[in-house]
Parts: sequence; C-alpha cells; structure tokens
Amino acid sequence: QVPLVESGGGLAQAGGSLRLSCAASGRISKTNAMGWFRQVPGQGREFVAIMNWSGGSAYYADSVKGRFTISTDNAKSTVELQMNSLNPEDTATYYCAAGVTTEILRNGIGLWWGRGTQVTVSS
Repeated sequence: QVPLVESGGGLAQAGGSLRLSCAASGRISKTNAMGWFRQVPGQGREFVAIMNWSGGSAYYADSVKGRFTISTDNAKSTVELQMNSLNPEDTATYYCAAGVTTEILRNGIGLWWGRGTQVTVSS
C-alpha cells in the first residue's frame, strides 16, 4: 500500500486554477510535516509549500507565494494544494511528501513520498 497518493493534476490554461489532493494512509507515523514539491524533467525537485499536520504557519517558495495555498485536514489525513493564477512555469510533476519537521522536509528530506501527479499549464 502506497502511503501517500496524489490526485487532482491535469491541464489548465494560464491564469486558471487547479487543486491537488494527497491522501495519507496510516503508515506515515512519526511525521509532523506535510509538503508539496515539484519537478521538471532534467531538473532537481523543487520545494513548493509545507506546513505541519496540526496546522499553523505555512511556508511557500517565492515563486508560488500569493498564488498557492496549502492546507491539511488531520481528521481525513489529507493535504491539499490550491493553485491559482497558474502560469506555464508551473508545469511540472507535483509530489506530496511527509517528514519529521517542516525544517527538515523543506530541504527535501522526506520520510515518505507520493508517486506524483502531472500539472500542465498552457499559455
């Protein structure tokens, strides 16, 4: 059983919106932080957004600040990423990740990773 499963990717036009969701199974114990990363072929994985399961402050990459919003639902074990004002530079495979703390996960060190969902933004 895959501990993290992403959904909600797809095709959007520039200026449009998409909402990604990540469902976590009971196998992700000992994790306090959830986040989203993205990767373009030939490039490294890039931090997008992160927050604790319990809520509180969220942290965003400068490139998405003001356009993307991360949220968690502890009762449902889900984390979502609302993406607004999309532009072609947002095209990537988006990965959900779980980690011990936001500080550690923000550096790309996660205990669990999803398989990714593709987001494509056309101009």
